[in-house]
Amino acid sequence: MDVRRAEANVRKPAKMRSRQRPASRPREAAKTAQSAARAGTSRVLPMELRVGDRFSDETGEWEVVGRPYTTIGGKNANVRVRLVAQPTVIETRLWGAHERIAVKRVTAEEGKP
Repeated sequence: MDVRRAEANVRKPAKMRSRQRPASRPREAAKTAQSAARAGTSRVLPMELRVGDRFSDETGEWEVVGRPYTTIGGKNANVRVRLVAQPTVIETRLWGAHERIAVKRVTAEEGKP
């Protein structure tokens, strides 16, 4: 009787399963990337910004006028931008180096966004 109880208490090894992500997340990411490409925008890191790139926020549309530079050991990125509607308004914007920004890129052929 004791042997049967001991055998009953022994756990059988569980099947090893690989961790799988839900299928909906990659599809959603692909859809947002495709919609951004269709709209002529791309999401870039602050250090990948170029002079002439444009982005929008709650205050209006901004254009990059200076090359980005980092501070605090590369954790923050600063960029000089100007307000498109009022070219005399120039600001320095600060982003975390890991944040992505939706921008409209200017190509050489177009010359305009």
